[in-house]
Amino acid sequence: MISQNSISQVFETARVEEVIGDFVQLKKAGSNYKGLSPFSEERTPSFMVSPVKQIWKDFSTGKGGNAITFLMEHEHFTYPEAIRYLAKKYNIDIEETERTDEEKEQLNAKESLYLVSEYANEYFQKVLQKTDQGQAIGKSYFKERGFTEDTIKKFQLGYSLDEWQAFTDDALGKGYKLEFLEKTGLTIVKDERRFDRFKGRVMFPIHSMSGRVLGFGGRILTNDKKAAKYLNSPESDIYHKSKVLYGLFFAKKTIAKEDNCFLVEGYTDVIQFYQTGVKNVVSSSGTALTSEQIRLINRLTNNITVLFDGDAAGMRASIRGVDLILEQGMNVKVCTFPDGEDPDSFAKSNTLEELTEYLNENAKDFIQFKASLLVKDANNDPIKKAETIRDIVNSIAKIPDAIKREIYIRECASIMDISENVLFSTLAQINKKDVKENNRQYKQEQKAFEVVKSEQQQKRKIDVQYELERKIIEILMLYGDRTEQFEDLILKEDEGSGDLILEPAIHEARVFEKIYLDLQEDEMMFSNENFKELYYSIIDRLNQEEDFSTKDFINQLDQKYATEVTSILMEDEKYNLHDWHRNNIVPKEKEHSVAQLVSQTILSLRCYLIDQKVAEYKNETLRPNADIRSVMEDVKDYLGLKMLLSRKLGKVVGG
Repeated sequence: MISQNSISQVFETARVEEVIGDFVQLKKAGSNYKGLSPFSEERTPSFMVSPVKQIWKDFSTGKGGNAITFLMEHEHFTYPEAIRYLAKKYNIDIEETERTDEEKEQLNAKESLYLVSEYANEYFQKVLQKTDQGQAIGKSYFKERGFTEDTIKKFQLGYSLDEWQAFTDDALGKGYKLEFLEKTGLTIVKDERRFDRFKGRVMFPIHSMSGRVLGFGGRILTNDKKAAKYLNSPESDIYHKSKVLYGLFFAKKTIAKEDNCFLVEGYTDVIQFYQTGVKNVVSSSGTALTSEQIRLINRLTNNITVLFDGDAAGMRASIRGVDLILEQGMNVKVCTFPDGEDPDSFAKSNTLEELTEYLNENAKDFIQFKASLLVKDANNDPIKKAETIRDIVNSIAKIPDAIKREIYIRECASIMDISENVLFSTLAQINKKDVKENNRQYKQEQKAFEVVKSEQQQKRKIDVQYELERKIIEILMLYGDRTEQFEDLILKEDEGSGDLILEPAIHEARVFEKIYLDLQEDEMMFSNENFKELYYSIIDRLNQEEDFSTKDFINQLDQKYATEVTSILMEDEKYNLHDWHRNNIVPKEKEHSVAQLVSQTILSLRCYLIDQKVAEYKNETLRPNADIRSVMEDVKDYLGLKMLLSRKLGKVVGG
């Protein structure tokens, strides 16, 4: 268990914008930050972070909360894991007691896979550093690659002994279960036999974006032609190779800072670049690039530079990944190295200045690169040249932005010496074909939804009481401890005419006291249980604390309320997402009329509840033996009260 003192220290130190900034590229938007949602596929920002309130809100999925809830949602951490992650990030020493055997048993299967992987990572590093075989074979290999001791430790490189079950026996001896050793792929089980998957290999741990060990890549050091040169962990509940990029954990901050990501092919390419000083580099680890991997990068930058070695065949195979990047609406450049060189060897033999200069001078726009590569293949053959042009236009067709498409068409026309009109016509044909296919799929989807079509067309009924209760919680959270001048309208008889009039009376009160007393006076109760619990929690805190802190309140709030409270507090921030101010649409600032907002909300709730009461009485008149006269008298009284309240409300709204 983690001590409460440590938890409080983590909450006080952690900054939500810094924590989320490790996973999402955030841009300033007024007093807040905005970015692309890490929980959905989108091209326009719907994700908002408030440094003042220390909360975040994802308007595309409805999720929200503080730094802890973000880690729990995004990284699937448990609450204690999120606390430990932040403690490590901010160099906070946490006090915690040893897990009991019972607590260890309660850990779920997925967490057990993480624990096994973390243990394996520590084991392989220890073998590399502390054993004769690790030093003589593993350490020697890394030194030959030019990796320094600091780099080896930074990337947590290790070595697996060239013995059939050295790791497996050690893990079992430490109490780790064979079931999870097998599920992570660290141990292969065949009948009664079991042996180490990575026997005799140098080890590259593969981390999640937050630094958790998901799996491993292992390189064999012998010339065994029957064994694969590189071997990766198999797919598991925690490792999905199509959704992971090697080196992203180490590169994410620099990618966001430099607003560019270099994409290479192998582990050593990443490590050598990083050691030389180019730290915004990741690898797909020998697998074909996927949309999920591209979206990981897109959270941090919109710019990718793909690096290829001098192998032409390899370039043609890898260039297919460029089209996937274009489909995500990203900007792509391509850089190749001289024949016989790859990113690893080139970075090793050049200084940071030389490497940076080469990348800047040789990174070409994708259209220039693809044209030059394919033109070589065409070799003045008209048919091949036509195929080359169509290939390039096919890539351009994948770009979502119409302006970019037009610019690339003009550039292609210039490079390939062909009429722009012909290229635009070809692009239109491709787009028409895509639209036709999309329409076909759309019609199929529509058939599947015909059953619920009538339900979808029904107008969404607004729950007035829910919205008003929600508004009360919002006012209490934002302005509950403020002191305001309230204008109450007192019902009096006019001395001259004898008519009932509303006379203003001014008094000063704290916002939460005004709301509490008004609700108590009319015995108004919350119908929503969550709002009811939140209401009494907030009132209690405001009563006890002179300086009410929204941040502290949210941090100590039960997690089940986190999304609801965040939605309430971030409601107005959605205006910043769409730059309403730039379009001369200025939302009303509630801070300038808090007293008016309080009165309007309470009066609206009173009027709504009277309407509900009148409806109940009208239903009573339909019952057998109902005292209709008595019921109608009550209805008349309520309608009279409603009329007076409506007059009050009209004066409050109108000012």
